[in-house]
Amino acid sequence: MNKERRKEIARAAAMIDEAKGILETCRDEEQEYYDNMPESFQDGEKGSTAQEAIDALEEAVSSLEDITANISDFTA
Repeated sequence: MNKERRKEIARAAAMIDEAKGILETCRDEEQEYYDNMPESFQDGEKGSTAQEAIDALEEAVSSLEDITANISDFTA
């Protein structure tokens, strides 16, 4: 792989890392929202919706971590 392609892959990896950070922040804020809900809301529709969002954001973060790991050999 040539230097230019490695540079572009490194740029993409940085963008992925930035996106991961944004998603982690959103996940953490949603978790805090859920944790601060009254228990009756946590057990209801609002709590269920918040938990689904937390789970989806966690899955997205994990997927981006996998992508970063897969391309790390090309950014060295």
